Amino acid sequence: MELLAVGLNHHTAPLALRERLAFPPEVLLPCLRELSARMASGSAARQAPVEAAILSTCNRTELYCVGEQAQVLAQPIIDWLAHSRQVSPDQLQSHLYVLPQQEGVRHAFRVASGLDSMVLGEAQILGQMKQAARTAAQAGTLGHMLHQLFQRTFSVAKEVRSHTEIGMHSVSMASAGVKLAQRIFGDLSTRKVLFIGAGDMIELCVTHFAAQNPAHMAIANRNPARAQGLANRHRAQVLGLSEIPALLHQFDIVVSCTASALPILGLGAVMQACKARKHQPMFMLDLAVPRDIEHQVSQLDDVFFVHH
Repeated sequence: MELLAVGLNHHTAPLALRERLAFPPEVLLPCLRELSARMASGSAARQAPVEAAILSTCNRTELYCVGEQAQVLAQPIIDWLAHSRQVSPDQLQSHLYVLPQQEGVRHAFRVASGLDSMVLGEAQILGQMKQAARTAAQAGTLGHMLHQLFQRTFSVAKEVRSHTEIGMHSVSMASAGVKLAQRIFGDLSTRKVLFIGAGDMIELCVTHFAAQNPAHMAIANRNPARAQGLANRHRAQVLGLSEIPALLHQFDIVVSCTASALPILGLGAVMQACKARKHQPMFMLDLAVPRDIEHQVSQLDDVFFVHH
């Protein structure tokens, strides 16, 4: 049995394509089962990958598969990925990397260790890889070989952080966001911050911004109850998504990261907020894939808009 890793990331593909290739959490289980079943049928039956895992984050979509012949697996996997995400295979080819055997193992080690991240050494990717393994196990597509790969990958990442200085000098997207906000506003103690979402990335961002003692923080989420625990820990206000348009002008900094398939904030809402703020600057950081904030917002003179 052989390993094959197929994927694209922030090094190889533009954001617009990465958005289209992202797998929302709620579709991962059926997609993993579909991938495994598709590879186990038809002309590729004898080379079927009996194991599959999908790593889908803001910056990358990667499929880790196991089958009898890695070279034979590549095209069926690419075809399935294109069909699943409704993208033509030709559009994908120039952006994908296809890594068999040891190349795939080495890549997994680099990803888990933060060496392949947009922000070198960031630690969140390790947790995302662990979640990918758990999801594959739940879907029934994590066999012996992928289990061994992930366990060894996690050990290597731990060793890298324990025996090198990468962990000491790593800067997460959350802390990078704080530094950008400080470049714009200086001291953040008089600033109000709105967080949209309540997942792991937002929790990380709330923690980093809270350390700067902003004047006020609010967390808006589709399910306010989910945000309540995070808000309680940091003395933040909880909002529903429907409240954002009316209150957006009150916030100097907006950080968004949800799993929404559609934008949370449109150009019109941000324009109205800028007008109500009498054109005082806003900093908007969109960490979601697909984007939570319409990209046209970047055209506004009063908004410092950053996405990745």
